[in-house]
Amino acid sequence: MLSPNVMSEGLVAGQRIAKISVVTLSAIGVVEIVMGFVSGSVVATADGIDSLSDAMISLIVFFGLRMAHRPADRKFHFGYHKVESFAALIASIGMIAIGAFILYHSYEALLAPSEIRQPVPTMIVLATAGGISLFRAYQMNGIANKYRLLSLKTDAKNSIKDGSASVIGFISVLIASQFGFLQMDAIGGIIIAGYIFSVSYISVKQSSLILVDSWQNPRITEAVQKIVEERFKEDNVMVKSVLLRPAGALAQAEIHLEIDGNKKLSDVELLLVRIELAIRSQIPIIGRISSIPHSRGQVKPEQSRRFSIFDRKHSAGVI
Repeated sequence: MLSPNVMSEGLVAGQRIAKISVVTLSAIGVVEIVMGFVSGSVVATADGIDSLSDAMISLIVFFGLRMAHRPADRKFHFGYHKVESFAALIASIGMIAIGAFILYHSYEALLAPSEIRQPVPTMIVLATAGGISLFRAYQMNGIANKYRLLSLKTDAKNSIKDGSASVIGFISVLIASQFGFLQMDAIGGIIIAGYIFSVSYISVKQSSLILVDSWQNPRITEAVQKIVEERFKEDNVMVKSVLLRPAGALAQAEIHLEIDGNKKLSDVELLLVRIELAIRSQIPIIGRISSIPHSRGQVKPEQSRRFSIFDRKHSAGVI
């Protein structure tokens, strides 16, 4: 179960790995750009620019995770969890701009190819950069999957892309220098730009859907209904509808229930609390649950005062 303490731990772990990523990628990017300038390799320069852009994205993710860690306040009553998704969207848009720049620069080099002056040192730098990026992506992906952090998943995909780009750069320099196919250096840059566009498209799509409250997993809705109707069959509870919305790493649920109208107010309150606890124990990604009861059955005149509960919303606290 994704408890509040575990969620907080995940945000702290995400901040730490994002901070390491900023420093690592910045260093790799500077070294690759310098090597690209010295050797005249277009793909090395493109990979260096890509690494620096990834460092900027990791920085955005870092600040996004710091904001998501803040508790709810008077301005943001539901907390700052969606800031994390917004950070992922901004990072993805930045990736598109960088990809366009690399594509244009590589196309110019394709029309006028030049010989790589220092192929061996260039390949060593690219191979080292690729290994570091892939290892960092493995670490990020593990944390992102464990704590369900979208922006960190975006950063992990970015790191995989960065490592793959370095491998492509290595192969491009190898072919251009050893087999005399000079255009391969520019082609490698174009492939890197393609990688950037593909990753950014997926990230923009996912983060945008979250920000507009689009729910993409109907099985969770079915699971909520099944939990309520099976566990509370003896209480004669029926689910009218389940409305879900994403909120960063967590989700919010609004559940409309049909309950016996002859129940006492205190009994209804207790029943709703039991339902909410049962849902959270089985589906930990749901952080806020609003249970809305609706009366079912005949109401006797002397019991009419018991039903003020059906005219308001019973809301759980935020985790």
